[in-house]
Amino acid sequence: MDQRHHPNEADPVGPASFVLPDSTRLWIVRHGETEWSKAGWHTGRTDVPLLPEGETQASALQPIFADVHPVLVLSSPRQRARRTAELAGFTVDDIDEDLSEWDYGDFERISSHEIRKTDPTWQIWTHGVPNGETIEQISARADRVIARVVPHLAKGPVVLFSHGHMSRVLGARWIGLPASAGANFLLSTAAPSLLGAQYGSPAITHWNIPNPAGGTA
Repeated sequence: MDQRHHPNEADPVGPASFVLPDSTRLWIVRHGETEWSKAGWHTGRTDVPLLPEGETQASALQPIFADVHPVLVLSSPRQRARRTAELAGFTVDDIDEDLSEWDYGDFERISSHEIRKTDPTWQIWTHGVPNGETIEQISARADRVIARVVPHLAKGPVVLFSHGHMSRVLGARWIGLPASAGANFLLSTAAPSLLGAQYGSPAITHWNIPNPAGGTA
């Protein structure tokens, strides 16, 4: 049985099956630089603002999106994502809690480098976080976002403003990979990615498009 037809089952492979027009354009944009992202700290629930360079990065997105006229723009509720959308030239149609960053639990405001001092093998994709969100939970959120936007994609582009790990999970889930495959989708601050389709199947058109003002992974 094709497990892609059963997104609510335990098997983590892929969102519900759907056929997409080859004109599909789903943009995912990670927010601009913050003090915490610059320091490499895990930033989940904490609502930190963009740094001045993060605002410059967000404004630098305007030429990339000059000819993009979305039918729907969604944003994480965090100010760093909403501000990035505003400076990129968009009006957010709705705030979607499912676009929030991974809830890092006890690892909030702690860097991977610090965590690996006590556990050299630690990766969020395989080890998880204490008292935070499981990879199954963030995968389910990504699937809900995808299910929400799919009906709009035949009408025109959709643009999502989110966060580093959440965006990487969205990219993996879009093409039917388990959320843990997000480990292989590097993404810089204020870097847009374009998801599309070929012959009706979800595809990645462009990933981690360099921001004209630079950015850090």
